[in-house]
Formats: sequence, structure tokens, C-alpha cells
Amino acid sequence: MPDMTAYMQEFGPWLLVFNRVLGVFLFTPLLASSVVPMRFRALLAAAFAVAVYSFIPADFRVMPDATLAQHATMMFGEILIGACIGFIAGLPMVAMEMAGHLMGHQMALSLAQAYNPELDANLNSVGSLLFFMGISAFVMMGGPETVLMILAETFRTLPMGGFGGGHTPIDLVLGVLTTGTEIAIRVSAPAIGIIMACMVAMGFVMKSMPQVNVLSVGFAVYIVGGLSVLALALFAINDAMGGYMALTLNDLWDWVASITTGGRAG
Repeated sequence: MPDMTAYMQEFGPWLLVFNRVLGVFLFTPLLASSVVPMRFRALLAAAFAVAVYSFIPADFRVMPDATLAQHATMMFGEILIGACIGFIAGLPMVAMEMAGHLMGHQMALSLAQAYNPELDANLNSVGSLLFFMGISAFVMMGGPETVLMILAETFRTLPMGGFGGGHTPIDLVLGVLTTGTEIAIRVSAPAIGIIMACMVAMGFVMKSMPQVNVLSVGFAVYIVGGLSVLALALFAINDAMGGYMALTLNDLWDWVASITTGGRAG
């Protein structure tokens, strides 16, 4: 039988690499879609781990001596690195969905909801529209490739098992969430503003012409007014969306460059 000792010595470090890659494939938009079969995602993550492993520096491919509990902690830390990258990269799409949800709710479209497999939740039509617009912009600007490049860069800056609690990007997550909330409000503000004006106008109509069924007429006015403003504001939304995504990916690059460490966990 062939000697498997050398292969087994490489299996432990590769498993840590696989866990880091798997974290990205569990949270990154498109890569983490429930439409993609789980078996395919696992095989794709394993193939990417094999491709990356050969480029990792030799001193990073040494499995540290540790107990079983410490190895489990290191594997969890590796998954956490990829999960942080994928989660942060997906926040711009969630912000777009939030903006669409705000607009759709004011347009009285909350009753017309559809299942979104990307978020595993029911969204109104405007929220789904802006979410998939965000996904399209993310793909066109090379978002998935950039996320994988950021992941590959972590193997140069951080050894396997070297991720500690102090490396968790809490400030980055809070900053991206704050910016995303601001972008969502800015994107939804024109439609909400015109709907508010329509509400005031329908109030005058109700007082001056009581025979008009304001409820039935008002819903149509809110939808037409909100969708018209949304169509006119698409170019501005595209600029805000693209700038927010680029800023988020740049912040991810900066975070990866700042997590260098000379030691290992455990």
C-alpha cells in the first residue's frame, strides 16, 4: 500500500483552509443561494480550497500541536473568518431590500408578497425588485470575484488557526450597517415623499368630494406615483448602490490587511 503519512499531514491544514472557504460560501450572495444545491456548494468550496492551498506559504501550512477541543476552536474561527467576509459583502443587497420594503409598504404592496430564495423570506414586489437589482449590480462590478480574492488574501495575512476574538470586525459591521441604513432611507425617500403628497391630496379630495371612494382610488394613486418616482430615480439609485458596494468591498480589503498576526490560536 502507498504511504499515506505525507497526505495525512497535509489533510489537517487543508481542512482549516476548507472551513475558511466554506464560511464564505455560506453567506456570500449568489454563492450562498438556497437555489444552488448544498452538495454543489460544498464541492465547489472544496475545489476552491484545493486551488488556494497550493499557493499558501509553507510556514502557514503547518498544523499546530493542540488538543481536540483547541482544533475544534480553530475550525470554528476559520469558518468565522469566511462568514464575516460573506456577511459584510451581502449587506449592500440587504440595504437595497430594506429600501424597497419601505417603499412597497407605503404603496400598500405588503399584501402582494413573493418568496425570495436568496434571503429565505417573503418580500413585497418592490423589495424583491431592488434586491435583485442589487444582486445584478454586485455581479456586474465583479463582486463575487472580489470576495474570493479577499478570501485568498486572508491566507497571506493570517495563518490557519490564527483568528482570535480581537480580529472580529465589529466596528466594520456597525459602520456598514449604519451606511446601509442611510442609503436605504435615501433611496426610498423620493417615493415616500410623493406618496405622502398623494395622501395629503387624497385628504383634500375626501373632504371636498365625499362621494369619491378614497380607499379604492387612493391605492392606485399611491402605486402609480411611487413606481413613477422609482423609475425616474433609477439612475440615482444605481449610483448610490454602486458607490456603497465599492466602499464596502474596499473596507473589507482594509480589514483583511489589518488582521495580520504572528501567532496562532490555541
